[in-house]
Amino acid sequence: MRSKEDAQDYRYFPDPDLPPLAIDEAWIERVRSQMPELPEAKRQRYVAEYALAPVDAVSLTALPALADIFEATIRAGAEPKLAANWMLGEFSAAVNKAEIDPAAAPVSGADLGGLLARVQDGTISGKIAKDVFEAMWAGEGGRRFDHRETRVETDLRRGRPSRKLSTRVLAANASAIAEYRAGKEKAFNALVGKVMAATKGKANPGQVNAILKQKLGS
Repeated sequence: MRSKEDAQDYRYFPDPDLPPLAIDEAWIERVRSQMPELPEAKRQRYVAEYALAPVDAVSLTALPALADIFEATIRAGAEPKLAANWMLGEFSAAVNKAEIDPAAAPVSGADLGGLLARVQDGTISGKIAKDVFEAMWAGEGGRRFDHRETRVETDLRRGRPSRKLSTRVLAANASAIAEYRAGKEKAFNALVGKVMAATKGKANPGQVNAILKQKLGS
């Protein structure tokens, strides 16, 4: 238990056979230029460039593969915040359930980005997007989000409020139509709610509004 304080106490001595090592600045800069973006720098960029919360930036950079897929999702057309929500929500949940590395996921960043772009442009609702994501993960209709794929196309059509359905709702709610035309906006909201209920929440609210207003206007 005796104390050791100096090099001689440990019997340290320099190795005479080791030549001096000199590293020039050019070599250091060359190595630095070849290094990937480090996690801390990536987190700061996500906060500054994508306006993400710091906690989300930390979670997205926990694994290199997760960060790569997130950025691929954005390049495919998804808005950063929506992409982050899906990456940390549905995507991560599916990865954890399957007990696989994100890099081995059956849905790529480009696949997910294409799906989220359809949510953003109003083609499908967020709820139907989750159903489509599950189908894509399971390999139904192919990996890539494509309107030509049978299962995906079916899901999309179920999510779109048809004119026939809107007509039936209007025909069964004459009093609500009269109230709306009398200036009561709540009556219109009630009609929208009935169409949404008839589609079990899978319709896109923006499309429902547009169809009903068109029919009421005519």
